[in-house]
Amino acid sequence: MPSEFNESLLAELQAGLRELESRSQRRTLVEITGVNLCSNDYLGLAENPALKEAVLGAVTNASRIGGTGSRLLSGHAAVWNELEEEFAAFAGSEAALYFGSGYAANIGLLTSLANTNDVIFSDALNHASIIDGIRLSGARKIIYPHRDLNALESALKENQSKPGRKLIVTETVFSMGGDVAPVDEIAALAEKYGGGVIVDEAHATAVHGPRGRGIAAQLLADRRVVAAMHTCGKALASAGAFVCGPAVLHEHLINHARTFIFSTSMPPYMAGQIRAALRLAAEMDTERAELRSRAQAFAQSLQGDGWVTLGTTTQIVPAVIGANDAAVAAAEFLQRAGFAVRAIRPPTVPPGTARLRFSVTHKISAAELDRLAVALSTWRAQSQHPIRLALAGST
Repeated sequence: MPSEFNESLLAELQAGLRELESRSQRRTLVEITGVNLCSNDYLGLAENPALKEAVLGAVTNASRIGGTGSRLLSGHAAVWNELEEEFAAFAGSEAALYFGSGYAANIGLLTSLANTNDVIFSDALNHASIIDGIRLSGARKIIYPHRDLNALESALKENQSKPGRKLIVTETVFSMGGDVAPVDEIAALAEKYGGGVIVDEAHATAVHGPRGRGIAAQLLADRRVVAAMHTCGKALASAGAFVCGPAVLHEHLINHARTFIFSTSMPPYMAGQIRAALRLAAEMDTERAELRSRAQAFAQSLQGDGWVTLGTTTQIVPAVIGANDAAVAAAEFLQRAGFAVRAIRPPTVPPGTARLRFSVTHKISAAELDRLAVALSTWRAQSQHPIRLALAGST
């Protein structure tokens, strides 16, 4: 028979779920069907026959198919060194260290570089992994308004003479808005006020920059940023992430990043999958250009129809709805029309900015995007919900 504590706890959890339901914020696990606009498989590599063949070969040739332990114990294999060297060359850094996820990479990086003596300046719309990494580091945090260089400079100036490291952390392509951080200007401010920069290239990896090397590729190559985090689970259709930077940072992370030290290694065949994906992606300049062109045309069509798209210039195209229930209703309408779309609601995005986040991939045709724009317009014409529309000249 359940204990009194367990009964009480389960009742509280159920009440919490009902509260989420009342605010149209309860999440569920649903298998995707229809034209997939939730996927981060930007180049379509997840269904690429050459990558599948490479994975089969990597599994067949692997000495084992389990991680067996952390890389500091039994989980290391030479293939990881080889992959890290290859990824560093791709990213333009001296070295790279592989983590089991982008979340683990950001937390490991931030907690090993900052402590209570330091201050971290973080864009207001940074990913949860960055937010949690800052919290766990114990560093003093200063959240500056999204992409606001004036506010960032004021905060840097105010803290310039204070002791400790000053680190600015930003995504390059913002995951919920699709807009791009002004990384060159941020690096210049960091240099002016004696700080460093860390960039999260998760949604830029293999999609943006020369041969997909990232928005901040040149800054990384010139050592004007401390580190760049690149994920493998999005455009590279694999798993894990790399922290790229100087060789001494690589060694520092091996010795201090707890999410690396205390995590079981990924199986060695995963290195073969990532390597194959990296090599395929490096040669996909045509696909990258087509993807960006289609996404830009789609965003412009939504903007022309009055939707708030938050200034996106990338493959992530949001349509801000406003209220949670309206965003859910819009998503359900589009799902019935054959589009796999999910409503994005607080706390993932700020209150009052619930939205549809259209993740455009190379597999989605221009005709399908045109049909999607028409369907969204049809929903708005039929909807009884108040909808947030763009002001004149606003995106």
